[in-house]
Amino acid sequence: MHIRALTTTIALFAAATLATAAGTPTEARSAPAPAAQTAQAAPQGVDVPVLVDCLWHPEVRPVDFMLACGDGNSRLASLHWSRWGTDSARAEGVNWVNDCKPYCAAGRFHAYPVTVTLDHPRPWKKRPQLSHYSRITLVYPDGRPEQFSRTVSYPLWD
Repeated sequence: MHIRALTTTIALFAAATLATAAGTPTEARSAPAPAAQTAQAAPQGVDVPVLVDCLWHPEVRPVDFMLACGDGNSRLASLHWSRWGTDSARAEGVNWVNDCKPYCAAGRFHAYPVTVTLDHPRPWKKRPQLSHYSRITLVYPDGRPEQFSRTVSYPLWD
C-alpha cells in the first residue's frame, strides 16, 4: 500500500510541475538569459556577426548554445566570452556530451572543459543584413569525448 501512495504522490508532483511550467507566461519562457544578448542588443554602429541558434534566433555572447539541435546530445554551457569581434569570437566553457551508452536515451552526460572559437563570418541567408559566424571550433584542453579529436571544427547552420 505504501508503494501505491508513493507512486501517486510522485505522479501528482510531476503533474503539478508540468502544469506550473505550462502556465508560465510566454514572455517569461521566451526571454533570453540575462547574460546573452540578441543581435539587436549589440552596440550601435558596430557590425558584429551573430551566432544563429537552433530556433534561428541571432545571438551575441550566449551563455549556452545547443550543438546537437536534433537530439540535444551535445551542448555548450557556462560560456564566458573574452572576444566577440568582426572576424572571430572566443569563449571558455563546458561541453556537455551524452555518451549514448548503451544507447542515447539511456546514456549519461559528461562535462568537458572546452575553448570555443567562432569564425568565418558570412551574410546570413535568412537575414542578409546580418552576418553570422559559419564555423565553430572546439578545443579540449583536458579530457574529451572518446570519439572526438582534441580539436574539432563544424560548419554552423545558415
